[in-house]
Amino acid sequence: MAMTSKRLSTKWQTEGNSLSVSIPAQPKIYHIVHVDNISSIIADGCLWSDAVMVRRQDITVIGMSRIKQWRLGRAVSSHKGLMVGDCVPFYFCPRSVMLFVIHRANHPDLAYRGGQQPIVHLEADLHQVVQWAGANGRHWTFSLSNATAAYTQFRARLDQLGEIDWDAVAASDFRPADIQEAKQAEFLVQRSFPWHLVERIGVYSQGIALRVVSAMSGAAHRPKVEVKKELKLARFRGYSPLGGERSTNGQKAPSFLPAGVPA
Repeated sequence: MAMTSKRLSTKWQTEGNSLSVSIPAQPKIYHIVHVDNISSIIADGCLWSDAVMVRRQDITVIGMSRIKQWRLGRAVSSHKGLMVGDCVPFYFCPRSVMLFVIHRANHPDLAYRGGQQPIVHLEADLHQVVQWAGANGRHWTFSLSNATAAYTQFRARLDQLGEIDWDAVAASDFRPADIQEAKQAEFLVQRSFPWHLVERIGVYSQGIALRVVSAMSGAAHRPKVEVKKELKLARFRGYSPLGGERSTNGQKAPSFLPAGVPA
């Protein structure tokens, strides 16, 4: 999909490599969940932070448990006393690095092995989220790289969005370490994220779309569900995310563990 200035306000923020990307006019944020969890999210009326979800047994976990545990104690420098794990996380793009790890299903720290097909993207408008957070006394912040990393920087003003590396966010080739880190910039919302702010749901296939529609039956808020072909990940230049493996060009493959997380 070609990237144009109009795309920034009307299309999914789909990755590309050749064009410089400015700050989106209407930036969108994306949270990925397993389709099995949609019913409980609707029942709760919100997405919960890991600090809350760690006590739940009725969900399908798609993240890395070691990193989730580490995030519970990772301080957010922009808000005293707030931890990364106290927040609901979002990426600034679909087809994230984490989605690729799930797609490959061979990382030693990833217990989930169900692949990306059942993973759905929940899309929201960043400015609407910030407005809601301000009206409801919730902190929000964003990181310039993976929020778990020891060196990441946090920002809490909209006029600082330009500090995000939007070219890296849009990149489909994230083998270079600097691109890989910057692509993982996160938007964080304290404690919970209301279901009614989900504008659109992107899915891998028509079968998953039908499951989402079924889960939303009877719900007051039913976002549009779309099958997005661009969510189907092609092989990324022949390497595996397993730390220590070698890619087809002989370079060491990245481990995808943020700096500061014990190996």
